[in-house]
Amino acid sequence: MKKLFQGFALAVSMLSIVPFFKVHDFYKGINGYAVMFYPFVGFLLGSFLYVAFVFLTLIFPPLHVSIIVFSLWVLLTGALHLDGLSDTIDGLFVDRKRALEVMKDPHNGGMGMTFSIVFLLLKASSVVAINASYLLPVILLLSRLEAVLEIYFYPYISKNGMGSLAKKELTQKELLVTFGYSFIIVVLFGSYTLMFTALLVMFVIKSFFMKRYGGFTGDIYGFSIEITELVLLNVVILGLV
Repeated sequence: MKKLFQGFALAVSMLSIVPFFKVHDFYKGINGYAVMFYPFVGFLLGSFLYVAFVFLTLIFPPLHVSIIVFSLWVLLTGALHLDGLSDTIDGLFVDRKRALEVMKDPHNGGMGMTFSIVFLLLKASSVVAINASYLLPVILLLSRLEAVLEIYFYPYISKNGMGSLAKKELTQKELLVTFGYSFIIVVLFGSYTLMFTALLVMFVIKSFFMKRYGGFTGDIYGFSIEITELVLLNVVILGLV
């Protein structure tokens, strides 16, 4: 039970800026549990955003509410996945032999910054346009479920870091628990189309990065989460759910 709680605390501290849990202690034996909680933490974050959406709508104009919720989305996650998006894009504009080195560079390149700004504009616009904000918890859950599946099924390029520990310690049992509770939530929300779309996005991303690098990195996980969220937002906007 202690390791289960430690895993949950690590998942919260990794995926959000919640101060109470802000301790990245990668103790042996808890990293698999942490990954198991990723979609659940995403669901909690999405639920908070939805509640904020509902409450703020009583006070402010709709456009202003959407911008506040989008800002909260970025701030609550500590822009962690956006950093991965930017680094991954930087890596795409150099030779693949230098790409991993460029992605590890703590300084953002021009292309990564440019594409990230464009991405943020598109995501903000999507939040403004969404007409079913109650699906935000599912969107954040599925994007992180996708990352869990990528961690379990596909190679992790670096031998060091959280990604390596997570992959080593994530068991089939923990994967089944993760997929099980995620699927139950999808059923409760009737969001089968969103789940199918998330899996389709994962397949496309997997096909590209397996071919380019032969595996994934932590930055690519962040890239995957951000791209999936944007796609799912627009699936909702198009009324395909």
